[in-house]
Amino acid sequence: MRVGLGLLLLVLGLCGSGAHGEGGGLSKVSEISQFQKTAPRDADEESTKQTTEQTTTDIWAELRALRDMVVVLTVRVDMLQRENSDQATALNSLGTRLTATESKTSDLERKNADLQTRLSSTERELLLSKSRIDQLERENAVQTTELRSLGTRLTATESKTSDLEKKNSDLQTRLSSSERELLVIKSRIDQLETGIAEKPKVAFYTALTDTGYVGPYNTDTTLKYSKVFTNIGNAYNPATGFFTAPLNGVYSFQFTMCGHKAGYMGVYVYKNNQNIMFNLEHKKEAAYRYFTNSVVFNLRAGDEIHLVLPSGHSLFDSANNHNTFSGSLLFPL
Repeated sequence: MRVGLGLLLLVLGLCGSGAHGEGGGLSKVSEISQFQKTAPRDADEESTKQTTEQTTTDIWAELRALRDMVVVLTVRVDMLQRENSDQATALNSLGTRLTATESKTSDLERKNADLQTRLSSTERELLLSKSRIDQLERENAVQTTELRSLGTRLTATESKTSDLEKKNSDLQTRLSSSERELLVIKSRIDQLETGIAEKPKVAFYTALTDTGYVGPYNTDTTLKYSKVFTNIGNAYNPATGFFTAPLNGVYSFQFTMCGHKAGYMGVYVYKNNQNIMFNLEHKKEAAYRYFTNSVVFNLRAGDEIHLVLPSGHSLFDSANNHNTFSGSLLFPL
């Protein structure tokens, strides 16, 4: 830049000298020419002079051209200097911006590296998440199938539960009714048990004898059943053969008669002194024969029941108890 300015100044100086010499220089040339006219020279010197004058003229022409070029270059240099100054300012601004951009780029590169690391980690996690999602989707499909199955079962169960609830309600109603009835029955049973506990207990069971034949006798004879197996209430007297009612009530009596001899066997049933019933059996030959009968009497307290063997009739008894007499109180009145 400094060298260029020096050259420009030199050219400008030369141009200034040429400007001053256009008049003075030309006059000098005229003087020389005039001198040459007056002072003869040889032909060679004259030719050389002419050549020199022509060359001088050409140099000044070139100098004027160079001057014009220097002017143009000066203007161009000024423009370039201004442009250079503007470019220097722009370069400073661009340098500042470049520094800031490079710093920002460095920061962005670090952030990009961090983001790349995070992206890699995120991608791995994403792959794991996708794998987990696939697994969860499969599990969800299985669970969906199971839920449908459970839903169907639940619907059926709820329907069945509803039916069972209705049945349970009906059963509960029936149970409540049955429980009330049961309470009534239990109360009635308690009453009956109380009544039974308070009710007199009368029952007897006897057999006639172990001695074999009984009868025939010449007169009617009261049968005394001497083998007593049961005598609740002590209403039967084996010494007399009489049953005496201990209270008013309905009584049931049963008897079984057995004979072995040929002839008649029979029995009278007496209530007090009244003959109520007579049973008879005739055998043409000696053999075991039986008959059984039962009676029900409405007795007052103190009434008596006994059996009588008619005269001329016979019975047979042994340890096998062929002849029995029994009775019991059905219910009091």
